[in-house]
Amino acid sequence: MKKFLAKFAKDESGATAIEYGLIAAGISIVIIATLPAIETNLGALWAEISTALAP
Repeated sequence: MKKFLAKFAKDESGATAIEYGLIAAGISIVIIATLPAIETNLGALWAEISTALAP
């Protein structure tokens, strides 16, 4: 049993998956935080294009 616990304590294979999960979560937070600014800019751009194309 001691061998198993020592082997389990040294095993770091799950750490990589957790790190990738944290990176993905961080990227998601950044994307979600920037969406309102992008939406505002795109709305203004489409309004300007619509005005320019109106007869």
